[in-house]
Amino acid sequence: MTDPLSEVIQRLQPRAVFSRAIEGAGDWAVRYGAFGQPAFTVILAGQARLAVDGQPPLDLQAGDFVLLPATPGFTLSAGAPTPPVWLDPQAGANVDDEKPLRHGRLGGEAQFVSIGGWFEFATPDAALLVSLLPGQVHVRGVDRLTRLVHLLREEATDARPGRELMQARLVDALLIETLRSHADAANAPPGLLRGLADPRIAVALQRMHAELGRHWTMAALAKEAALSRSVFLSGLRKRWGCRRWSICWGGGWRWRRGCCVVGTS
Repeated sequence: MTDPLSEVIQRLQPRAVFSRAIEGAGDWAVRYGAFGQPAFTVILAGQARLAVDGQPPLDLQAGDFVLLPATPGFTLSAGAPTPPVWLDPQAGANVDDEKPLRHGRLGGEAQFVSIGGWFEFATPDAALLVSLLPGQVHVRGVDRLTRLVHLLREEATDARPGRELMQARLVDALLIETLRSHADAANAPPGLLRGLADPRIAVALQRMHAELGRHWTMAALAKEAALSRSVFLSGLRKRWGCRRWSICWGGGWRWRRGCCVVGTS
């Protein structure tokens, strides 16, 4: 049966571009303007506070991973009230420097260490597909994500044969692991990921995804999920955040898939 999450990732066509170690010491705060490209960070040591525009602030600790599919403006700080230093995300996006980017006190041992990076979605219809994803994805304590980021970092800094293909596959794995880990979290927002995390609703979603040309009724979807119509509708509203699934997913994805097919033909 068709896997909707895998197809979303495949059609986004992610490819690795840049990563860099980031450190902080003392009291510090930085403010980045909107970047627009997908960005990620994994916290290796220490703590920090991340405040992304339009999203609830996050108190980050070692082992945390954050993905911003469209990276709006954000402030990253040591936590204490400190006037932020403004940084241009475009100016630093392509810096090829092995030395960590340091915030706050320059001397002494770093109290905060992370690896941050960004990549591109190659499809011209990225905005349409990104709209299916949460604006901010926060995952805690998933060791596989940290290992994947380290592998991405190694590939980015070592010019070995096949590097571009390896980076592309690692970014695929990074996105899938991030999104399915987030879907399993209790605080995941309504939408595609929450729907896929519910086994019954996921069956109906996969069936609809496999037969987008079919006119799906709520009764037919409930039957696929082996639930009564009322129980299915209640779960749909809770998990998906929409009263009319055929509009929110079926029609929307049909349009997105058509755009991608036209764009690659």
